[in-house]
Amino acid sequence: MAKHPNMSTASMRPPSEQSRDRASKRLSSESNGNSEGGIGASTPVEMTALEESFRRFAIHGDTRATGKEMHGKNWSKLCKDCSVIDGKSITLTDVDIVFTKVKKKSCRNITFDEFKAALGELAKKKYKEKTAEEAEAEVFKLIEGKAPIISGVTRAVASPTVSRLTDTTKFTGSHKERFDNSGRGKGKAGRVDVVDTSGYVSGYKHAGSYEKKLSKPM
Repeated sequence: MAKHPNMSTASMRPPSEQSRDRASKRLSSESNGNSEGGIGASTPVEMTALEESFRRFAIHGDTRATGKEMHGKNWSKLCKDCSVIDGKSITLTDVDIVFTKVKKKSCRNITFDEFKAALGELAKKKYKEKTAEEAEAEVFKLIEGKAPIISGVTRAVASPTVSRLTDTTKFTGSHKERFDNSGRGKGKAGRVDVVDTSGYVSGYKHAGSYEKKLSKPM
């Protein structure tokens, strides 16, 4: 019997081979950065890093922030911490002006899309010799993967000198009497010789027991 000219050869293959082919095509498209939703459906790595930095700065200092919007103070901090502000082509005034320009009039915060638009405005001013796309990419690189810089935090420096001065087990003389065996300070008892005026001899363990007996009802 002659083969029908319109019959597809794929239909003659076993179902297992057809499923393997479909899986191979899907894995190949995913490895190229595309999903079944179409070319370019996946998010670029650079954009993910930029969004993460946006979220970190958006929630900085505000426990109620969701990370979806950023207010002006954190926007200025981002531009400062990420060296977008250089004091020459970009100043703090420029940053404030751009923030007011991109945000909605009735809002005090900017979204991620408005954030990118603001960076685009600053990029054109910071990198005048580059095209708009190149300048924007350069500014994005300054921000991607960055987090707010925490100022005013002093780290303790460990050194033999400091350790020797703070190790209570090595104290001698009157200084040794100010701390117990665990290194905890005794307070006033470690600084002043307290005179026992109770009338009991030293080491007596039943002080006050006689008064307790008298106070019991007969």
